[in-house]
Amino acid sequence: MASAAAPVPAVAPLAPPLEQLQHLAGELRLLLLEVRDEAAVKVSREATTLTEVFSRLPLPLPSSQETQRFCEQVRAAIKAIIAIYYSLPKDQGITLRKLVRSATVDIVDGMAQLVEVLYINPAQSPENSDLISCNNVWVACQQVPQIPRDNKAAALLMLTKSVDLVKDAHEEMEQAVEECDPYCGLLNDNEEDNSDNHSVEEGDILGCPNNQDLYWSEEDQELIIPCLALVRASKACLKKIRISVAENGKKDLVAQLDDIVDISDEISPSVDDLALSIYPPVCHLTVRISSAKLVSVLKKALEITKASHVTPQPEDSWIPLLINAIDHCMNRIKELTQNELEL
Repeated sequence: MASAAAPVPAVAPLAPPLEQLQHLAGELRLLLLEVRDEAAVKVSREATTLTEVFSRLPLPLPSSQETQRFCEQVRAAIKAIIAIYYSLPKDQGITLRKLVRSATVDIVDGMAQLVEVLYINPAQSPENSDLISCNNVWVACQQVPQIPRDNKAAALLMLTKSVDLVKDAHEEMEQAVEECDPYCGLLNDNEEDNSDNHSVEEGDILGCPNNQDLYWSEEDQELIIPCLALVRASKACLKKIRISVAENGKKDLVAQLDDIVDISDEISPSVDDLALSIYPPVCHLTVRISSAKLVSVLKKALEITKASHVTPQPEDSWIPLLINAIDHCMNRIKELTQNELEL
């Protein structure tokens, strides 16, 4: 009896041509990331070699031919890391390109500082500035594998940094208000040293001397309340924007993600301007102007987010709620600073 023929393994159907090209592009992008990491390792290795050769005691300096070879290796490593940045297509996203550029600049600058230290102070102990400079190169190179792999991840990283900056500013403002100390105790030491020579003036309230160049008046303290609320709203805006990008952001819609990051980057500096304006001596008109600038940035950020793909339902309730909170804060600030406009 003839044996049964072995079954022929099924052949997976080929994907359409354009889909195959898309898959190949993805593979090449991954290879590019591997090359980027390897280039950073190469720079780090060259920095180590250079430091060891020119910091060894009591051995003499290497020959001119050896030095030329070391210099060529460093040049090649640096050119390779720079080439990685220029090989990153612009359509991968501006936010991602900025992070790669920043990392590249840190590496090149670190290597330049190391070389300068080695030729200015040759054959010194590696425990000094040459070893510190080499460590700076290592640190910069170690950051390369941490760079986000796509523009969405880059956007989330930048938004997280913005959230943290605004959070820190808000905490500093709250601490100053709670302690009734705008300068967070920087002047307390001097006050304690002079406590034996100065009696407490009448009218001092809650430990706050009657010096309007250093402390808040009652009007100032009343104005600070809506300013703090506006900063809290700023933090809430950034958090909600970050969540929307994380949940709904699409890697291929890089331009919209870049727009969101660009406007969100303006929030923290605007918060800082407002925070600085409430330190005494307080100019209420400056507080009003700084608040209006922050409100304008916040509303623009919300508008751009609402119009983008990260907000699939533009009528989402969190955006109108935040706009109402922002308007409420600004209206209160206008009420408390109206007299300044009438002077």
